[in-house]
Amino acid sequence: MANLLDGKTTAQKIQWQLREIIKSRKPQGGRPPGLAVLMVGDNPASAVYVRNKEKSCERVGIASFGQHFPADTSQEELTEAIANLNEDDRVDGILVQLPLPDHLDAVSLLYEIAPHKDADGLHPMNLGRLARGEKGLRSCTPAGVMRLLEEYQIPLAGKRAVVLGRSILVGKPMALMLLEANCTVTVAHSRTENLEAIASEADILIAAVGRPEMVKANYIKPGAVVIDVGINRLEDANGKSRLVGDVDFQAAEPIAGYITPVPGGIGPMTVAMLLQNTVDSYQKRI
Repeated sequence: MANLLDGKTTAQKIQWQLREIIKSRKPQGGRPPGLAVLMVGDNPASAVYVRNKEKSCERVGIASFGQHFPADTSQEELTEAIANLNEDDRVDGILVQLPLPDHLDAVSLLYEIAPHKDADGLHPMNLGRLARGEKGLRSCTPAGVMRLLEEYQIPLAGKRAVVLGRSILVGKPMALMLLEANCTVTVAHSRTENLEAIASEADILIAAVGRPEMVKANYIKPGAVVIDVGINRLEDANGKSRLVGDVDFQAAEPIAGYITPVPGGIGPMTVAMLLQNTVDSYQKRI
């Protein structure tokens, strides 16, 4: 059976390290780091994510400046809110919780965030720095994947990595980070021919497609490292729901060498990297 890559425990370790950094730096700065999460509407999943982020901030000593807007908030109102946070010296990180209501342009709002306060690592300037191999705030989910691989001392240089998914949120920055670690990288997606064959050649397989349990046993090379980024909610005939990833865990576990669980894998690591980005920004500003 595969070895589990425990994101929950690793994330707790990172949070402890950040708490110690904040305690040691606070006398110099005179204030704690600050993170502002902007949420629009009443999406239940988003509300859970925001609460988890706020609780994590409290645990490590980051001040929360979250704002919850009604679903009919205009583009102009959110743009003004971001501009005010850009100028607020108490705030080191800003995040717009996605998805947004359909009438809002998420991309334009992300562009409004000052690059040095871009806690999600999605501003074009930070993505450009990643592409150039320069230092900068990194996209939280792929950064969490890389940190988890590092924690378990998974060798990357020279390995064949396949990323399933090409989103700007995960797939594209994930591929760039793996390239930076000297992997040979293939990005596959919904229009890729012979998808199963390509995936089954991977030493490191990253599933980020948003389709419940799509990755079956025939996608996995024996002994491969399988990273499941997906978080999907399924309901059974009795109306009970459960969380599953993009990987069919029961089918994959006997074949893979290492595998992340869902929940408890990349989800906690994403939040940990959000806090890491906020503290990194804070350290550069105090």
